[in-house]
Amino acid sequence: MNAPATFPTGAATVDTAPLRRFVTGFAALLDDTEDLDLILERGGALLAQLVARDTWLQEEYAQANPDGYQQYLLHCDSAERFSVISFVWGPGQATPVHDHRVWGLVGVLRGAEKVQSFGLRDRDGALVQLGATRDLLETEVEAIDPRQGDIHRVENAYADRTSISIHVYGANIGAVHRATYRATGEERPFVSGYANTTIPNIWDAARSA
Repeated sequence: MNAPATFPTGAATVDTAPLRRFVTGFAALLDDTEDLDLILERGGALLAQLVARDTWLQEEYAQANPDGYQQYLLHCDSAERFSVISFVWGPGQATPVHDHRVWGLVGVLRGAEKVQSFGLRDRDGALVQLGATRDLLETEVEAIDPRQGDIHRVENAYADRTSISIHVYGANIGAVHRATYRATGEERPFVSGYANTTIPNIWDAARSA
């Protein structure tokens, strides 16, 4: 029999079990249905449970960068049906206006975000704001539904501290061809990639409950 596992005592071990339960639950949801309304509803409930506790995200996936917001891959389904991302926003950081081209869910783990939706004007294709800027607060979850328009701009609601949100997308989002938008509506293609080269080991039961 193998000897009991031991780990360094210099730093506290983060319990990644909540992320593991979320990943297995979301995979089971996608096994059960292809109905987007159900995926967003039930998946949103799963994400709300995940972001209700700010104890499971390892520090290396919570690091801000003064040069821009960071997009850390936490998990990608083996069939690329969904990916889970930690978005880390330094003080005052913001995205350009951009789209997603897949469904998504966003839950705020730490801090808060400001979200402004946009559309394209029928007569000339120019970019127009849709409604007022809204706040997405800690533990709140919002759906991104491309059937209803998925162009928006997001920023850290705080000028003096980091915010972190957990995103779930219906693809390997770091490999999806998307676009940012100029005021004229002109698209500028991009593929986001990820900030990290390694992902969390959420499957080691010796480290987590």
